Amino acid sequence: MTRTFAVFWLVTYCLVAACSADDTAEQVVLAVHGGAGVLSQELMTPGAAQEYRKVLEAALRAGYAQLQNEPATGRDAVVAAIRVFEDSPLFNAGKGAAFTREGRNELDAAIMDGRTRRAGAVAGVTTVKNPIVAARLVMEKSPHVLLCGPGADAFAREFGAEIVDPAYFYTDLRWKMLEDWRRRQYAPPPFKPAPPHPANPQAGLPADRRFGTVGCVSLDRHGNLTAGTSTGGLTGKLPGRVGDSPLIGAGTFADNQSCAVSATGDGEYFIRAVAAHDIAALVEYKGLTLAEASRIVVHEKIKRAGGEGGVIVLDRHGNLAMSYSSEGMYRGYVTRSGRIRVMIYAD
Repeated sequence: MTRTFAVFWLVTYCLVAACSADDTAEQVVLAVHGGAGVLSQELMTPGAAQEYRKVLEAALRAGYAQLQNEPATGRDAVVAAIRVFEDSPLFNAGKGAAFTREGRNELDAAIMDGRTRRAGAVAGVTTVKNPIVAARLVMEKSPHVLLCGPGADAFAREFGAEIVDPAYFYTDLRWKMLEDWRRRQYAPPPFKPAPPHPANPQAGLPADRRFGTVGCVSLDRHGNLTAGTSTGGLTGKLPGRVGDSPLIGAGTFADNQSCAVSATGDGEYFIRAVAAHDIAALVEYKGLTLAEASRIVVHEKIKRAGGEGGVIVLDRHGNLAMSYSSEGMYRGYVTRSGRIRVMIYAD
């Protein structure tokens, strides 16, 4: 083993351990992520970091408030937290969603109840203001798990979700990202950088241009777990592309017997790895810790295949792991007593 390789794994281990051992004496009841696609530390100004942290804190407070209200459930907490992200233009979900190659916003979301293992998801919706609300409606008001496209929009409208004109989702930042992507795609060969990994044609893009995604995992007062995820997907994705976020077991999973997981990253790789369920299976059947299971899936299986990203993982004892293979991940948690911490890089 070379010295460089050894140092890499030491840093990787420290990142996972540091994100898992903050609260050994106090239960974590809610954790969120705002995506593993963060601005590089060279580009992140103090003012920008403060704005991201404000939204992370607001999401944690919204979810925590629901957990304090009886008879509110983990579903209420997850939806409340994710709605904060979806209403913010800073994150790749809802209002801040990425554009497809054709310049549309196609949104995905999912939610899963760890007690009953019921789940609901929507994919490719274009008029639902808060896709996580539509996902919950699918879980509670239909016999199905996943609805997509116009049918999902119509279902959400029928059951009272707020509907908006597709222009609502437009933001200058995401449109500029699409224009940058188009220039790179159609640039003459001498000016088109070769991707560093042959299996991932998007790997040459900065992380914040490739993926974002938001998510939440919660532990309610009855010991039940819930997980939810929402995303606008990849900048420049093909129309109709569905990522891992709305696929139960890939980007979203919850089971009281193991853990609740919400993922962010290169969706195709999380789908192929069945990442969220794989983490839960390693915990339940192999007896691994949340940190160990997350490291194996994120840093070994997915990274070795050419993908990047991260996960937040919570069990019914209040143990938390936040593991990522990118430069950073917008993330945070709140403990049973209401103590909040938010992070962006390895801080």
